[in-house]
Amino acid sequence: MHLGSLLTLAAIWSAPIEASGSLTGSADQRHGRIVNHEDLDPLWEKYRLNKSEEFKYFHEPGNDDILGHYDTRFFTEPVADEERPLTMTYMMRAYLDFFAENGLETWIAHGTLLGWWWNGKVLPWDWDIDTQVPDTTLLQLADRYNQTVVQYSTKNPDMQRNYLLDINPWARQRGTGMGLNIIDARWIDMQTGLYIDITGLSKIDPDKPSLWLDKHEHQYRTENLYPLRKTLFEGVPAKVPFDYNAILIEEYGKNALIDTHFYNHTWVPESEEWIPDDEVADASDDDKQYE
Repeated sequence: MHLGSLLTLAAIWSAPIEASGSLTGSADQRHGRIVNHEDLDPLWEKYRLNKSEEFKYFHEPGNDDILGHYDTRFFTEPVADEERPLTMTYMMRAYLDFFAENGLETWIAHGTLLGWWWNGKVLPWDWDIDTQVPDTTLLQLADRYNQTVVQYSTKNPDMQRNYLLDINPWARQRGTGMGLNIIDARWIDMQTGLYIDITGLSKIDPDKPSLWLDKHEHQYRTENLYPLRKTLFEGVPAKVPFDYNAILIEEYGKNALIDTHFYNHTWVPESEEWIPDDEVADASDDDKQYE
């Protein structure tokens, strides 16, 4: 695996500051339905959370592959294709640095893990980034770091980003509930609205103590996850599950680790990069001119 270095970035951690836009669901966003006011949730007294009144917390400006990957509060227009890879690289580096700086456990998941498997980078056609945390870390995030805004700077004084760590209040409910809050937290680029989805894993079945579940019916065994492996992702230290091959095959099938053409991109072994098909075709045409 080629893990070539990119730009060297310096991270500056700020104290929590007020973010622009509403950070809680407004009345017109509460899509849950009241089932039984008298049957209060165990979390009601401490957090005023009642599963019978669940409302969707995170909102996106649309449901398609593009608009479905922005946070409504910070979205103005889609990021240009040529700018998105670097924007997501900054976002991922800032996230990993923040978690490492604060001793918080996290690892790469889903399509982001697949990108790491190929070349240690975000897949060029991916619109978001996925990470996971154990529920113990999730509670730390909720209790100590919720609404933290992180200021992230590079050596270029004109290149600075702010990221909001936003914990879904329904993250404390480890069951699926009404299915409105599968994502437990987000790391949001406040300039563009692009985000990292953070999902927690919990052991909720006492009869299966080695089984970890998220709210989207993904299942993992302790031996698949731990001990986490240290690696690099987008040029910075990161962690991945111990048996990453088994996890990827379970989620995407064996072909995901074999096929070299996907989503109008071709894997080029010489450069260890996914290249858009039109660029591969142009390169082939150029070569033929000299045959």
